[in-house]
Amino acid sequence: MTAEPLPAWFMPPPGGWTADHMDNLPPGVPRMELIDGALVLLSPQTRFHSQVMRRLANALEDSAPPNVEVLQEMTMKLGKYQRPEPDVLLYRFEKGDEEHLDRYRATHVPPENVLVAIEIVSDESRDRDRTTKPLKYAQAGIPHFWRVEHEENGPAIHVYELDGTKDPRYVPVTIARERLKLDVPFPIDIDVKALAPR
Repeated sequence: MTAEPLPAWFMPPPGGWTADHMDNLPPGVPRMELIDGALVLLSPQTRFHSQVMRRLANALEDSAPPNVEVLQEMTMKLGKYQRPEPDVLLYRFEKGDEEHLDRYRATHVPPENVLVAIEIVSDESRDRDRTTKPLKYAQAGIPHFWRVEHEENGPAIHVYELDGTKDPRYVPVTIARERLKLDVPFPIDIDVKALAPR
């Protein structure tokens, strides 16, 4: 038995994949992100991942000010060879942004207005979510990063913020397993236990 050949669209273009190539993939291809010029196929989500993502996005939307949008599975262009897709992100939409971001047809958001990037850790994404992607988000200047882990008793939200140094890195702020209460980037109060599948 021979393996099926890879589809033509999967072959890298001359010079390799770039963030701009992601908008020219044919319809029906699997969801992917671009990390260091490599396409990363995104695995099917677990029930935990799907429900935590939806409930967390809903909770954030309930407390977000009018100029902040909560987006799920939206990519960001962080450079020529970087187009990661956080599970949830909070994006500050200022007056005049309509000129460079079509709110109805945009396929990505620029990082400069992203307030929080959130990753929900899966078995296959563990290394990317814990090391690779936070480093890239910090280098892009995204001020807050949250990582949601599946623990024995439910979700745990690890909250980080930029340290403000010349070579930016995230520093831990808190780990919330019961309730997450924050004042930045806006007042947030989330029942963490309620995010878990019932």
